[in-house]
Amino acid sequence: SAPHYALAPGIMITLAVLGFNLLGDGIRDLKDVT
Repeated sequence: SAPHYALAPGIMITLAVLGFNLLGDGIRDLKDVT
């Protein structure tokens, strides 16, 4: 009935995925020191 109850988990998952992507890019940049 309340849409924000469904919206909040989706936003948290999106933020988590974006965070992991940024983290992975940072780690890859650190490893790829050419």
